[in-house]
Parts: sequence; C-alpha cells; structure tokens
Amino acid sequence: MKESAEKTKSPVKHWFAVHTQSGYEEAVARYLKQRIESLSMGDKIFEVIVPKEKKIKVKGGKRETIEEKVYPGYVLVNMILTEDSWYVVRNTPRVDGFVGPDKTTPTPLSEEEVQSLLSRMGKDESGFKVDLRAGDLVKIIDGPFKEYEGKISEVDEEKGRLKVMVPIFGRDTAVDLDALQVKKI
Repeated sequence: MKESAEKTKSPVKHWFAVHTQSGYEEAVARYLKQRIESLSMGDKIFEVIVPKEKKIKVKGGKRETIEEKVYPGYVLVNMILTEDSWYVVRNTPRVDGFVGPDKTTPTPLSEEEVQSLLSRMGKDESGFKVDLRAGDLVKIIDGPFKEYEGKISEVDEEKGRLKVMVPIFGRDTAVDLDALQVKKI
C-alpha cells in the first residue's frame, strides 16, 4: 500500500474537489481547517474554500443579497498531494471522497477551472446592470402590483430602480420598482 501512495505524491500544490455530504460543506471546511491546525499540516494543505457567489433576490418587494453555493456538495482544497495530506482530508468527518476516476487517485482541477471559479466568487453584486430603457413595456412579476403591465418612464441604473407608469382606475400611476421586479414584454 505504501508504494501506491508513493506514486500519488506530487511536490506541486494543486486544487482538488472534495465530495461532501450535501448541506455540510461549511462544517466540512471548518472540520478540515481544525484538523490541518491540530495535525500540523499547514505546510501541505494550504486553503479550504466552499465555492459561493453573491446573488440578488427580490423578496417581498425588497432587494437582498444572498450567498449561494456554486457547487453544492463540494469543497475545494489547495494542497500538495501526499499520503499524509490525502489521509487527513479523506478521514475528515462528512467527507465522501475526492473527485476523480476512483477514490484512491484524486484528480486535480485544471488551472482554468480554478481561475474561472475564483473570479466568479470574487464578483460583487454592485456591478448590477439594468438592461431596460425608458419607454420599454414591462410586466411586473413581484410585489403588490404583480401581473400589471406598464411603461418605464425613468431608469436609475446606480440603484437598479425603475419608475413604471401603470394604468390604475383608468389613469397612469407612477410606481417605483426594483429592476428585478419586472420583465420586458
């Protein structure tokens, strides 16, 4: 067994995807960081992350930013693959194994995959763009005026807000909405 583990040694650090029990990604990351510290593996296991990205959701007419897992059930680990580091990660509570063709030889993620994922995680929701213009016809999909249709009269791109003229009781009424509360028709 020692010979097969010797063959998997890699003096270079790589990112590996670790499969976890669904819903326990944060716990696995926490357990793994504790194990790295208590077993003095900081020289072989460098970083443990749960890939997340910020998303904007409209709930009850209010905009809120949430963090959503990019790959539920997976944690990324940046490490030098040795018998010891493989053992520490593999025997962490709630870890099902490494991603790869079989559980004994983990496959590192490509540099492009890692860079793409890390840039996706670093994006901030403040870069929100409104692709609607004054004069566009829209349907309201959330809030007290749900299902109403109207015409955009003003667009505030910085705040992501719109003024929509909605016909109520036979006359147009200006309604202030979040851009996520409407869809173009």
